[in-house]
Amino acid sequence: MSISTAKRFTTSEYHRLTELGFFAEDDRVELIKGKIIEMAAKGTPHSVCETLLFRELIKLIDENALIRSQQPIIISDNSEPEPDLAIVRNVDDDYLSAHPSPSDVLLLIEVSDSSLEYDQETKLSIYAEARIPDYWIFNLVDNFLECYSEPYQSSQGQFGYRRKIIFLPNESVNLPRFNDLALDLSKVFPGV
Repeated sequence: MSISTAKRFTTSEYHRLTELGFFAEDDRVELIKGKIIEMAAKGTPHSVCETLLFRELIKLIDENALIRSQQPIIISDNSEPEPDLAIVRNVDDDYLSAHPSPSDVLLLIEVSDSSLEYDQETKLSIYAEARIPDYWIFNLVDNFLECYSEPYQSSQGQFGYRRKIIFLPNESVNLPRFNDLALDLSKVFPGV
């Protein structure tokens, strides 16, 4: 009896597959713990929320940091997720030489409807393991914002966040690292 296992990829191998044209230009994939994961298609509420959020964050952040939309973050040698939005520190070359790493990340954001469980479990765990300080999920299923902070590792070896705070669509939330900047969630959640 033989046991077969799926190939696990490194970020270098993943980049090489991209260079070789293995993925079509419109393929939505990301590398998570060595696995190439197909990302869920976006519905209209997801697209609207992401667009409104991007617009509001650009106005708030201005030139104090960079806002990246669905661009890779190098988490480890085998994980390169593409969060819906990321606020990263400014660097001289605007990340031309390399994608941001966890130490560059100020806030990662996912907009979630069909991907909610994946974002709350798989992505939350890898972001916490990478010590990403703040992670937000715009939960379009329950219509609220989940704000996670203080990454930790449990005694069983699982990674998560110690703090979770929920904000409703009619509230405002201060941006981590920019405490004087508040995001009005009524301008972001679709149909509010």
